[in-house]
Amino acid sequence: MPDNRYLHRVNSPADLKQLTQDELVAYCREVRDMIVDELSRNPGHLASSLGTVELTTALHYVFSAPQDKIVWDVGHQAYTHKIITGRRDEFHTLRKKGCIAGFPRPEESEYDAFVGGHSSVSISAALGMAQAAKLQGREQKTVAVIGDGALTGGLAFEGLNNAGASEADLLVVLNDNNMSISSNVGALKENLLKISSSRRYNRFKNRLWNALSHTPRLRRGLQKIGHAIKSGLLSRSNLFEGLNFRYFGPIDGHDLKSLVRTFNDLKEIPGPKLLHVITVKGKGYAPAEGSTDPVWHAPGRFDPATGERVKGKEGTPPRYQDVFGRTLLELAQMDERVVGITPAMLKGCSMDILQRAMPDRCFDVGICESHAVTFSAGLAAEGLVPFCNIYSSFLQRGYDNVIHDVALSGYSVVLCLDRAGVVGEDGSTHNGTFDIAFLRPVPGMRIATPSDEQELRDMMYTALQVGGPFAIRYPRGNGEGVEESPMKMLEVGRARKMREGKDVALLCFGTVTSDGIAAAEIAEREGVSVEVVDMRWAKPVDEAMVREVVQRFRRVVTVEDGVVDGGAGSAVATLLAQIGYNGTVECLGVKDKFVQHASVAEQKAECEYDTDGIVKALLKEKK
Repeated sequence: MPDNRYLHRVNSPADLKQLTQDELVAYCREVRDMIVDELSRNPGHLASSLGTVELTTALHYVFSAPQDKIVWDVGHQAYTHKIITGRRDEFHTLRKKGCIAGFPRPEESEYDAFVGGHSSVSISAALGMAQAAKLQGREQKTVAVIGDGALTGGLAFEGLNNAGASEADLLVVLNDNNMSISSNVGALKENLLKISSSRRYNRFKNRLWNALSHTPRLRRGLQKIGHAIKSGLLSRSNLFEGLNFRYFGPIDGHDLKSLVRTFNDLKEIPGPKLLHVITVKGKGYAPAEGSTDPVWHAPGRFDPATGERVKGKEGTPPRYQDVFGRTLLELAQMDERVVGITPAMLKGCSMDILQRAMPDRCFDVGICESHAVTFSAGLAAEGLVPFCNIYSSFLQRGYDNVIHDVALSGYSVVLCLDRAGVVGEDGSTHNGTFDIAFLRPVPGMRIATPSDEQELRDMMYTALQVGGPFAIRYPRGNGEGVEESPMKMLEVGRARKMREGKDVALLCFGTVTSDGIAAAEIAEREGVSVEVVDMRWAKPVDEAMVREVVQRFRRVVTVEDGVVDGGAGSAVATLLAQIGYNGTVECLGVKDKFVQHASVAEQKAECEYDTDGIVKALLKEKK
């Protein structure tokens, strides 16, 4: 076992600054070993955090957080940050209920400058912080650390454009983990970096720039010459310099001493600047290092000695995303209009099944949810039927595109909302609890809530047949174990009765139907007879079924894996009010709160719509 002689000496960035740079190198090895060891037992985001150990250590060694602000984009890069900033001894509780989160959260630590669950936000947020410090007269350095994947998001470019037009003292660190270090970092480029980032060079450059302020034509000419020379020597177009950023790099993101020297130099350079850092995902852990298999992004449990992943139990039902992936391929094989679109979640949503079989009909557009929706609308405008798979919480970023680009023209775009409902350990930034509420008001939108694997298949087939804007939401994780059969057409807006009852009507939306059936059986033993309905559709709601409920039951309970306000239960309650129902209605789901990280079972229990919570509601008025 390693002695971790440096790891246990560091409980804050101030402690880190007491180490020599040689000791920092050893410290990084110990941190990396700790991350691998802990995540092998308590799953989290492995490869990204292993790739930023030296980068994070150098940032905290040079800058003075929390006075200086370090904004992470996205937070799965930030495990070393958590370890350095006083959470080392709690790291084994990562992503567990009531413990530290998997992403930066300002309410968790003063060192977490901004929430870091969704990508591409860091530059805009950091620019706001830098401008606030300037307005308030505070001495503050502001750093945004953005990964190359997050840089594909439109918001990142909006932030760059605005920051470049400002005079904000902002450093953007581009953590590029998708390029080979050997072809981008050599002796010439290292020397260029040392010259261009040195204090002496930049003092000279600033004096020259100020001296030429009265001769703008000469100044512009020298600027063009400088850009051309740098662009040619670095073998790249100077996009960032074109946005008025001072560009530095690329630099080896695992050379800690070089990082420390560079950050010290860049601290003295005013205005917007960007440092291009080359890192390797999974660095230091052989099975993950440089692997193109995205499984190492979040591998689950594994043997740290061999890298062998711990397999699930045999006989476990298939995951909903795998059912989606296989069904999409079936649909594509039967109808040449079918195409698949995903914003950088090819394997996560199992669209890689289609990609392997029909690569020309599968489009991974990068972390660009808004673009994914509008791109889908363009495909639909020309007669194709795109199945656009976006995690529910990420579709929030494409809401305007759903309304303006899809629904307004009635295009046949099928929004497949993976990870709908509470998602467990990723917590509040990733819970997909708002989709029903924000899609319900959209004219022409149909919202399907399958309760099992076969319903998911049938609803995908139905979406292809009926056309128009269509959303299908399904949860993260394994299905109900229902045997899959050939797909069939469903009547849109028609529910199905799952269990007869006499005392209470329980209307269920989606996979909570299985919890509802289990709760009804428990309530039966307590003397309350419950009729269970799989509502199937959040829009349109089965009005005929609701009217039947009015005639036969004085109590109605609805349950959904989503927010209550504006959700499917709210649609039922509104319809009941219009009919003039004077019985009691209770809507179960997520109340007016953000649900924090925990297991899915714990989250449902906290919100009181697990089996026990449903039983409690069913027995509430028992005489």
